[in-house]
Amino acid sequence: MYWRHRDDLSLSDRLRRSYYNLLRDDLDQFLIEKALVESFANFGARNQPYPFVERRELKPRALIPKIEYECQNSFLVIFFEDIIPDMHKKYIRFYNSNKITKTNLLRSGTLPLDASFERTQKCLEAAHFNNFLNELLPVDYALLIQYDPVKVEGRNRYCMTHFHVRVDWPIADAAEDLARYLRYVSKDLYEKGEKYAEDLQKKFFEYHCLPDMIGGRRTAAIVASQYLRRIPYISTVYAASSEARALMRYSEQGTSKTVLMKLSKKEISAAAENHAISVTEFRRHYMIAKAGQGGVFIFQTRYALTQHALPPEDGKLREVKPENFWVTVEQQLILPKPGTWAYPPLRCNLIYT
Repeated sequence: MYWRHRDDLSLSDRLRRSYYNLLRDDLDQFLIEKALVESFANFGARNQPYPFVERRELKPRALIPKIEYECQNSFLVIFFEDIIPDMHKKYIRFYNSNKITKTNLLRSGTLPLDASFERTQKCLEAAHFNNFLNELLPVDYALLIQYDPVKVEGRNRYCMTHFHVRVDWPIADAAEDLARYLRYVSKDLYEKGEKYAEDLQKKFFEYHCLPDMIGGRRTAAIVASQYLRRIPYISTVYAASSEARALMRYSEQGTSKTVLMKLSKKEISAAAENHAISVTEFRRHYMIAKAGQGGVFIFQTRYALTQHALPPEDGKLREVKPENFWVTVEQQLILPKPGTWAYPPLRCNLIYT
């Protein structure tokens, strides 16, 4: 475990972690809305059918059609529990030139010249933070949110500190780092030959629930997630993909993939009955749009690692076997509409039916 357990933290740091988790819950809701619900509306505004994710695409090792959809929102957000030390700027590029200041934002063309900018709106607790975040999400590369060391009235604060953050750690280095942790190599990725190194790089993508050797924001997300494990704090990386039509989330809790899914009338009735709520109540709090006699829902798959993707108990070196699965489906959930207060996610087996 690369992060410090809550019981090992000071009372001050425990409070900060609690605050981080609360803010992350809110960020989850906003980014699901942005990545999925708003994208669905974009397609509707252009009278285009929404390209729903096939259920088989949510299985481990599934292939995803290589089509980028213009109406699907895409972005990359890094949310870090502490402050990333300057020594890591070599691979996570956050400099004074891409720090979130009005001068930098205007120079980059991210904000219009007549736009108002207040320093406090980049803080997650600010009333207009979501509006500000919404303006910056389309910017290339990543947005970085991290701890603000300047406490106001003794409170913990998190702020969006940098935009256009590039993740430049080589994939081979990230795969090597993971392979050493899992004891598939002792030192070097290529110590057992080129074919073995290639297999490990493919497994690096599988470990993060992605098809091997893809590019773009999703690869930047898994490289960032792997790199940030070098720092003993919690981090959460969000990647919305116009190709996968999904919101990927990588954190200490594992990997999840959230998509829009169309359910038939029969499936809606079965889900409501299984959770002892009425169909009317289920539609009101979980359905984001009608689809014939059925509806459109937010569906989340949470993945778990198999024994082949966990460090061996004896700590000994082992051989990678490409046929072994590294990831399995742990939970399948229908999520309530973003912002719904009193209704929880509902377990529903849809991928393997």
